Amino acid sequence: MERPNAWKTYDEAALAAVENTSRNYKAFLDAGKTERECALTAIDMAKAAGYIDLKDAIKAGKPLNPGDKVYVNCMDKAVMLFLLGQHPLDEGINIVGAHTDSPRIDLKQNPFYEDTDFAYADTHYYGGIKKYQWVARALALHGVVCKKDGTKVNIVIGEDPDDPVVGVSDLLIHLAAEQMGKKASEVITGEGLDIILCGQPLKDEEKEPVKATLLKILKEKYDIEEEDLLSAEIEAVPAGKARDFGLDRSMIMGYGHDDRVCAYAALEAILSITEAPAYTCCCLFADKEEIGSVGATGMQAHYFENAMAEMIALTGNYSDLRLRRALASSRMLSCDVSAGYDPLYAAAFEKKNAAMLGRGVCYNKFTGSRGKSGSNDANPEYLARLRKIMDDNNVCWQTAELGKVDVGGGGTIAYICALYGMEVVDSGVAVLSMHAPEEIISKADLYEAVKAYRAFMVEAGK
Repeated sequence: MERPNAWKTYDEAALAAVENTSRNYKAFLDAGKTERECALTAIDMAKAAGYIDLKDAIKAGKPLNPGDKVYVNCMDKAVMLFLLGQHPLDEGINIVGAHTDSPRIDLKQNPFYEDTDFAYADTHYYGGIKKYQWVARALALHGVVCKKDGTKVNIVIGEDPDDPVVGVSDLLIHLAAEQMGKKASEVITGEGLDIILCGQPLKDEEKEPVKATLLKILKEKYDIEEEDLLSAEIEAVPAGKARDFGLDRSMIMGYGHDDRVCAYAALEAILSITEAPAYTCCCLFADKEEIGSVGATGMQAHYFENAMAEMIALTGNYSDLRLRRALASSRMLSCDVSAGYDPLYAAAFEKKNAAMLGRGVCYNKFTGSRGKSGSNDANPEYLARLRKIMDDNNVCWQTAELGKVDVGGGGTIAYICALYGMEVVDSGVAVLSMHAPEEIISKADLYEAVKAYRAFMVEAGK
């Protein structure tokens, strides 16, 4: 049962809309190479659209009414936008949730050392990566340094055309016979992903003179001492901007499509809704999905539940029963990318149940691995209602699984939200080279995701 290619359905107006969405998305991707940058960019966009901080509403005791717009900022990493609907919250809300963390390399808390006229940063990789993909390429440093006096110093090095870049060196092919005989997982080790930062010694400095150069630069440019790195969060990510991919410019190559493409589509969808919907809409950006949704900003934390409790208190009489009813009655799209079918690696896929680039937003009834372990297996009744919403709104969509049975697998935040009893299904965009430093998506799939998420927010629950 083959789904149609979305490109074949577009007229000139739709093609222009696809390009406009893609252009805005590339700007979002370039501005948000870390989960913190994504969160703050989303908040800026929300404020421009009239959203207010839920904390301010709580402090002022401001009642929330249909059409009101509020956002929640959780530690500058997880973000929620709520557009209040006409139905009471305890009848459920329509949630489109994604994650904004992506695989990367993090600097350790005590990172700097010198070895043979190089100053290095010791690192610990984050999320599932093929480590050999991260060597011999230009990397940029993004993050924040928190000083003891309470000040925060934002770091972005390697994105401006005049900036230097950093990176991890590789062994030349002429001496790599032993290395080339290793398994791919062993060619580069985790402890081997140390980043070269400097190579010029500081004059008249006898002890670690190259590291002294590094510390001098950080002091002069950022007023940072080495000890300040103990309370810092610095991420090494691929340097450079997202770009059109393919001679026909039908695709986008860039860092962080997983899962910022779904996050952006959800954000654009909710910001496009200008009138009070039937049911409250929520756009949710979670952190830490790539390492199990843990921590205070991961989806296993209670910030979403807490925000719902606060909103119920501002829309009427709060009770634990009303909160439980609201959570259990809600409907959600857990938006995460899916593995795009790649003819060069066809053996990893079961073709008729694979996500194809250009055929629209993808629904995964289940994810997980080895017998659906760790998955949220969505109800067919819910899928039937989603099919109707998609078809009624002329959304191009498809269904898929993540590769052949027992070949691999993966998880999302769906199973966590399903613990409340709400209906949840995974929905996202197909990606080539997922978890690589540079991933590829189809512009058509991004556009259809925006359409799908908007239709869901407006019509689910009716």
